[in-house]
Amino acid sequence: MGNFFGSVFESFEKGGWGMYPISVALIFALAIVAERVFVLYFQSSVDKEAFLRGLKKHIYAGDLDKAISYCAGQKKTPLVSVIKAGLINVPKGEEDVQAAMDEATLRESPKIERRTGYLAMISNVATLLGLLGTISGLIRCFGAVANANPADKATILSQGISEAMFCTAFGLGTAIPALVLYSVLQGRTQRMVDEINESAVGVLNLIVANKDKMKLPAARAVAEAPVEETVE
Repeated sequence: MGNFFGSVFESFEKGGWGMYPISVALIFALAIVAERVFVLYFQSSVDKEAFLRGLKKHIYAGDLDKAISYCAGQKKTPLVSVIKAGLINVPKGEEDVQAAMDEATLRESPKIERRTGYLAMISNVATLLGLLGTISGLIRCFGAVANANPADKATILSQGISEAMFCTAFGLGTAIPALVLYSVLQGRTQRMVDEINESAVGVLNLIVANKDKMKLPAARAVAEAPVEETVE
């Protein structure tokens, strides 16, 4: 293990100045991946089928209060927040339910979409930094060969090229995993957005189909009832 880290450190030193900006890109990529994995796979994840199955029981029973309480008792994820926003506005009518769900979707979607796109940018930047470091190393190498002893030129040239290639290898070693992880996280993000849209439409249709038996909360029904003007 000690030899491994020793050889890695030696290769890093041979790569020249180009290895440092690539290291910064690698640190940013790792930080983004760690944060996105936590958000997408733990913080914002919910068993959609189980959640909707429990919710449908209350909607079929026409009990809006229990449906809202059921949502409030779930983990606060974008999907649950969108559905809850729609249920709260059921007494106001279908258009308000749709508007509330659309607004909640616009508010919650950026939470699961943000920062993932930076991984693709970091992948491209790491590749370009690797190439820039290699070209810089080759320029320095050829400059040194020009003033070297003819007998030593081949050795100096081969060593210089070998060292310059470390920068390209490190850049590609950062770019390829970043690009793969970008694809994985982007796929997960798109699937969660699709689930939110699909569930919102499904719940709205369910509310419309069961609106006749939907029992509105008494206090809310009174609050939503039109106020009659008194004529003195």
